[in-house]
Amino acid sequence: MRIIVTGADGFIGKNLQVRLTELGHAEVTGITRNTPEAVRDQALARADFVFHLAGVNRPQDPAEFEAGNTGLTEQVCQALKATGRRIPLVLASSTQAAQDNAYGRSKLAAELAVRRFGDETGSPVHVFRLTNVFGKWARPNYNSAVATFCHNIAHGLPIQVNNPAAPLRLVYVDDVVGHLVQLPGQPAPVAESGFSQVNPVYETTVGEVARVLQSFADSRATLITPPVGAGLVRALYSTYISYLPPEQFAYSVPSHGDARGVFVEMLKTPDCGQFSYFTAHPGVMRGEHYHHSKTEKFLVIKGTAHFGFRHIVTGQKHALVTRGGEAKIVETVPGWTHNITNVGDDDLIVMLWANEIYDRANPDTISMKVDT
Repeated sequence: MRIIVTGADGFIGKNLQVRLTELGHAEVTGITRNTPEAVRDQALARADFVFHLAGVNRPQDPAEFEAGNTGLTEQVCQALKATGRRIPLVLASSTQAAQDNAYGRSKLAAELAVRRFGDETGSPVHVFRLTNVFGKWARPNYNSAVATFCHNIAHGLPIQVNNPAAPLRLVYVDDVVGHLVQLPGQPAPVAESGFSQVNPVYETTVGEVARVLQSFADSRATLITPPVGAGLVRALYSTYISYLPPEQFAYSVPSHGDARGVFVEMLKTPDCGQFSYFTAHPGVMRGEHYHHSKTEKFLVIKGTAHFGFRHIVTGQKHALVTRGGEAKIVETVPGWTHNITNVGDDDLIVMLWANEIYDRANPDTISMKVDT
């Protein structure tokens, strides 16, 4: 299948081309504003499927809306119509098409051109009215406020929020592309409104987005990261990270060292505890305490560790030895005092997860020896 992507060097176009290639589409041709008109029309004449993503949304001259949105779409439709074949056409429009402004009117006219093309040729057409698409490779001060916020925060520049309570509807670029790449093989259903839909649409506010993005930057100092594994926060985190300059790909965290070795906290979460690691020199013992509610998981990465346990009421004892490479998790249990001793010849390296962030005011860590 010969697939054409107009606006190929734009935000959505770049993401779409990468995904199409990943899915095995070998003939994907990108068209940009620098593509000569004759070359463009030749590519369209050979097309089996067209994604029309090109458009203008922030021109210096408002007259460019007409040429870049309506005019270009009409040219694309005319070139496809001239082939005499039924060629599916997908248009990336905007929710602004429902608004009475220069940009909205030009996008609405582009939609009408695409629908006429479908009616006149019998070609399948899909019109997506997209709202505030964000994600990697979006241009700051052009594609979306999210892109601007991410760029500025990542580069230590101020951001401007005029009305924190202003509502904001967002769609993540990976979700947009996920819907688009289904169309060449199995067209997605069209909603009753007549427009193809992208879900989910995230309902939030400008102030909330700014707050969440700032928390990502702050997390390098506090080590506390928001819940970034799902939904809008996940998408915002992936987007923010994509704006970091290469010199910020790495950062340092505090390392606490003494005669026993070092202890390093790596990551803290509001609701899922924290991750750390520590080292112990040969013969060194750590621990010798118990917890009432806190639990921990230990994973020996290198060396040989002896774990000792004693029930603080019954006195029952338990011991075990685990080595780096065994991929064995050792858990501490509330009400059992415990220690860990390096019984090998090399330094011991142990990864540690605790189910809660360490609170110096209420540490839930009571000193008690395992062997009395």
